[in-house]
Amino acid sequence: MTILVTGVAGFVGSHVAAALLARGERVIGLDNVNSYYDVTLKEARLARLKPRPGFTFLRLDLAQRDAVFEGLAPELAGITEIIHLAAQAGVRHSMIDPYAYVASNVMGHVVLLEAARRMPALRHLVYASSSSVYGGNTRLPFRETDPVELPVSLYAATKRADELIGQAYSHIYGLPQTGLRFFTVYGPWGRPDMAYYSFARAIAAGEPITLYEGGELKRDFTYIDDIVQGVIGCLPHPPANGDRARLLNIGNNRAERVLTLVRLLEEGLGRRAIIQDAPRPVADVEETFADISAIQALAGFAPTTTLTEGIPKFVAWFRDWHGV
Repeated sequence: MTILVTGVAGFVGSHVAAALLARGERVIGLDNVNSYYDVTLKEARLARLKPRPGFTFLRLDLAQRDAVFEGLAPELAGITEIIHLAAQAGVRHSMIDPYAYVASNVMGHVVLLEAARRMPALRHLVYASSSSVYGGNTRLPFRETDPVELPVSLYAATKRADELIGQAYSHIYGLPQTGLRFFTVYGPWGRPDMAYYSFARAIAAGEPITLYEGGELKRDFTYIDDIVQGVIGCLPHPPANGDRARLLNIGNNRAERVLTLVRLLEEGLGRRAIIQDAPRPVADVEETFADISAIQALAGFAPTTTLTEGIPKFVAWFRDWHGV
């Protein structure tokens, strides 16, 4: 197989690409390597991929359609699967720079779909949506059949737009797609803007951290290796002819208090956190919790890493990367 992985310099993308290369697949990795967070980390992820047989890297911005079509032109005929993970991430940052989210998450998604429909050998497009599409939904666990028409952040709105645009492309062009609603992915080589990573940096430096509602907010924390297993596990299962735009949750099926995460970081780093309490921001939800029965039935997805097992693995990498 020849698999296009977008966002390949990112957290999830780099892990997915590494796993595909390890099993002998050819991977075309695409990323614009933007400066939303430390480019050094992105380049280091890429440096682990570039020497490996079967890997080709294209430094392209999906929002720049002419450059994307020119760069992908030699590869269009041979691509058999796409894993589309490129996006502007960050719920709160979408209130600061909304234009970046529309450009990357909406325009970039459309450009990718336009390229995909021109790939004659393409069998399946798997793309990243987000648990944020559930908005302020209070029915737990979140199910794919729940209403998702009341987003509480622009980031969530762009991800829901991607799902709807994907549905339109499936209807018009018969493009087989699976959108995965990711639930709070964490682990080694993670994103510095994520709470668990920023907490670790602050605790290690003896700086205060801000916990909303006393750390009682809950998240379905999902370890990166489990996410990779689920993403790749979906690849050989494109939707059938009658339903060519499937949506699936991918999470740990367990809601954990944010305060529990902090205590595990304290234990791993050997330092107590300096905690400042604050009200929950308007763009944050109280709890996320994934019903994963659909992806279990489809791909045998079975997350095995609990937070108590995953955080020490992250801390070991964090200490090595930052020299603490």
